[in-house]
Parts: sequence; C-alpha cells; structure tokens
Amino acid sequence: MAFDYKKEYKEFYMPKNKPSIVEVPKMNYIAVRGKGNPNDENGEYKKSIELLYAIAFTIKMSYKGNYKIDGYFEYVVPPLEGFWWQEGINGIDYNKKDKFNFISVIRLPDFVTKKDFEWAIKEAIEKKKKNYSKVEFLTYDEGLCVQCMHIGSYDNEPETVELMHQYMIENGYELDITEKRFHHEIYLSDPRRCDESRLKTVIRHPIKKT
Repeated sequence: MAFDYKKEYKEFYMPKNKPSIVEVPKMNYIAVRGKGNPNDENGEYKKSIELLYAIAFTIKMSYKGNYKIDGYFEYVVPPLEGFWWQEGINGIDYNKKDKFNFISVIRLPDFVTKKDFEWAIKEAIEKKKKNYSKVEFLTYDEGLCVQCMHIGSYDNEPETVELMHQYMIENGYELDITEKRFHHEIYLSDPRRCDESRLKTVIRHPIKKT
C-alpha cells in the first residue's frame, strides 16, 4: 500500500476542529511563488497549481522510467498547501485578496534530493514542452505553531483564526507572523468536487512564547 502522509502524520494534516499547539519540523517542498487573487481564473495562483502537480507527479512516477531515486517508495502525493501574506498588513485581510502574496507548495518525500528535483524539472520540460522556471526546491522550518481544522468556506476562515488566537493567548503564546513566518493553509478538499460547506482546510499560524 502506498505511503500516505495525511494518515502517517495526522498531527500535521488531520488536526481536530479545535485549536492545538504543534511543533512542525523542517520539510522540503516543491514551490511556486506569485501574487494576486487566488480566485482569478487566469491568475498566477491557478497557474502555480498546474506547475506544482506536473513536477509532483513526475517525481512520483519516476520509478516507471530509467531514472531511479535512491530510497524511493510508493506514496500518495501530499496535499496542496499555501503560505500567504500581504505587504503592510499584520496577519491576513480577507477583503483584500488582490494584495495576496503566496508560495504554493507540495511536500516532497525525504528521499527526494535537490538533484532528483532538478531531474524532474528537466523531464517535465522535455515531455510537456512548458516553462517550469518558476518552480523551486524549498526547504522550510516552520517551528512552533497554533493550528486548527477549518470546515467550510475559505471566506469564513476568520472565525477559526479568532479561535486559534484566543487559544494561543490563553496558553501563554503570541502571534509571530513575520517576513519569514507566514499564514499557512493545507487544502484537504478539492473545491471543484466538494460542496463549499464541507471544505476541509488546516489553518496554521506561527507563534512564540509571550
């Protein structure tokens, strides 16, 4: 059976719908940076997702070709994630979606090296005849965070964020969103196939001791 990160690391991908504190270790990702409203059909965000999945599945299916990755095992591609921020705004203003900056990411298995990633980029360019220059290998050490499962519309996230911040303060922490630590979302549902009221999104904010 293929290794499923959501099932094996439930503390990171399947938290309860009430806030909790978590220490997130350093991980490697496929990443694409961009700006703009994520709901724009022709915007950078939608294009970033296409780029990410092309590389993610090139790596996943590598075992069927001539290129062999040391330590490879079959796995389910981890869920899409996003780091979000807005210049000059502390936290997130959901009414100013055009001001979003983002890093769209998909986690890489630990056995995937920078060399393997670079092979996948070349392989995708050759097979798909597209430009993958915006795709990067990103190592990110997220550290101490408060997180919660949000169920429902993305536009209703402020309600869950408020619960997270109350919990954070009650337990002796404060928000630590900076130029290097971001509002983080993990998308467990496909909005094209799931009713908006049932969407599952992990929301995670960096924190520090008060």
